[in-house]
Amino acid sequence: MSASPGVPFVPARGTRGARSGLPRSLVAVLALVLLIGSAACGTDSSATGSGQTGPTTAVIQNQDPVPIGPEPTPTLPATVRSFDGGEVTVTSSDRIIAADRYGTLAQTVWALGLGPKLVGRSTAAAFPAVAQVPNVTGGNGSLNVESVLALRPTVFLTDTTSAAPAVREQLKAAGVTVVYFDPQRTMDGVVPQIQAVAGALGVPAAGQALAQRTTDEIAAASAAVPEQDTPPNIAFLYLRSTAITMIAGPGSGADALIAALGANDAGTAAGLKEPFTAITSEAMISAAPDVLLVMSDGLTSVGGIDGLEKVPGIAQTPAGRNKRVIDMADSVLLSFGPNTGRVVAALSDAVYGARPA
Repeated sequence: MSASPGVPFVPARGTRGARSGLPRSLVAVLALVLLIGSAACGTDSSATGSGQTGPTTAVIQNQDPVPIGPEPTPTLPATVRSFDGGEVTVTSSDRIIAADRYGTLAQTVWALGLGPKLVGRSTAAAFPAVAQVPNVTGGNGSLNVESVLALRPTVFLTDTTSAAPAVREQLKAAGVTVVYFDPQRTMDGVVPQIQAVAGALGVPAAGQALAQRTTDEIAAASAAVPEQDTPPNIAFLYLRSTAITMIAGPGSGADALIAALGANDAGTAAGLKEPFTAITSEAMISAAPDVLLVMSDGLTSVGGIDGLEKVPGIAQTPAGRNKRVIDMADSVLLSFGPNTGRVVAALSDAVYGARPA
């Protein structure tokens, strides 16, 4: 028997004749069998945990980080430990460049109340408030040293992945004050990152307040996630054209975000050992995700939902059969910055359905 997903089975017209030729009890039994059969051939609604089907875009209505208060007065100089192992003394935060591949550092500067001092950002820092702030990275996220120097920063915040060794040497030779941060983005790293940025900019009190607010927002968003009898299996997929398709596993950062949603990370549950593994039919079928979580630009790069279904193994998963794909803006989903609580809340609404107002 075949039935389109989500469309109830309708018996053929010839079935009406059975009423005059079969006992009522047998007709009832046959009707029950047909009903059960059509449900089995339809969407895997029970597999999605909430019964949700079809694609959804998770949205934060206003992506601008909310400043913790009025612009604070930095206490400088401040000497801090940079992630590259050295000690750095910051003497001025009048002209800040914050650039990393997730946009987290610029978000944090803005949320600390130091937005007016931000003179440069990365492509990934795409929230509306910084639209007019100069971008010092190319389309692929790599730093442009000339762009950095042209902005005459008094302090440059970046990470050890965004700045390749050759770039670090150029910045050092030019005398730029650079503080490097951990390039990993995880749920556990949200608060330490906020505090580290605040310390480097000489506003530790604002950092403590922002860290506490962010912690409270994450806790509240997680507590509001609807309880499920059977937690859904969610797989995060990293997509950059059909040539680069990967499924996340332990340590990806996405696993902690999925856990905050009260769900199981499908890649980890399937036994993957690496943060990201190239997608194969076997890997996807083994993971059997109920929901696929992707970045919006990544989804576009493979041709949308229709293109995603052509990636090996996707169509054979419960999520593929139900077209249960949730996308979220690249600059938001894995930034793990001061908006993290709002990200969890938006994803919860997308996975389980919006909560009543």
